Amino acid sequence: MPDTDDARPPQAKAPATQFVGAEAFAPTDHTELRWLGMAGWLMNSRGTTLMLDALLGGFDMPVMIDFPIRPEQVPHLDAFLATHSDADHYSVWTAERVADVTASYHGTRHVGSLMTDAGLPAQGHDVGDTFSVGDLRVTLTPADHAWQNEFPGRYDRVFAPEDCCGFWIETPDGNLWAPGDSRLIREHHLTMPAPDALLFDFSDSSFHFTLAGAVEMANAYPDVPLLLHHWGSVDAPTWSPFNGDPASLQGRVVNEDRMQVLAPGEPFRLTRR
Repeated sequence: MPDTDDARPPQAKAPATQFVGAEAFAPTDHTELRWLGMAGWLMNSRGTTLMLDALLGGFDMPVMIDFPIRPEQVPHLDAFLATHSDADHYSVWTAERVADVTASYHGTRHVGSLMTDAGLPAQGHDVGDTFSVGDLRVTLTPADHAWQNEFPGRYDRVFAPEDCCGFWIETPDGNLWAPGDSRLIREHHLTMPAPDALLFDFSDSSFHFTLAGAVEMANAYPDVPLLLHHWGSVDAPTWSPFNGDPASLQGRVVNEDRMQVLAPGEPFRLTRR
């Protein structure tokens, strides 16, 4: 029987892309975030620019979005950060194509070694370490995403918890928390100081927070803006990690109006609460 659109499970899709150019990298008097689609973000904090988990093409699965910027359009980055080595977070294709305009690369010790092997000017860090990017202070936070160990014999190494991380980013205008992909670590994810914005992965995957875990985390910080990501970008209706739906959060998240369903490329202004 031929596959038809009617036979496919429904899948939420991100809003139409808002394309960006050099203006998104210009000096500002504030801190601005733009979702790049997938799990990727561009931050411009008063002229200091970084990309986090940026993927701008070359992915090995079909995507449903137009990326808001091409690598060759990026004029300058002070840093390129990756929370872990999965291809939708550390995109070698993207990292190499912005290398001529990127001052530094950062990740865990494992990710840093992969970046160095690719010829990139990388620094690997331990979870708990803090480093600076211009006026920004970035601290690696714990994550639990060693999903590869569930498939013995498929990979040539055993993955450790410290191979993955989140990032806590202190800016002049407030603190951003990017927890990264992770199972819920209650003693960590539910007890942090409240950030001024939270990058929110709510996919119902056992290797991620799960939907119930994501809601629990969101409600532990009831006034924090939730910037939805890791949804609506990959054409994979049966793959739960890519299949979050903002509608699934309705009636579950305290103060629903704080949820930010951004289009790729749409700016969000970070402000201290």
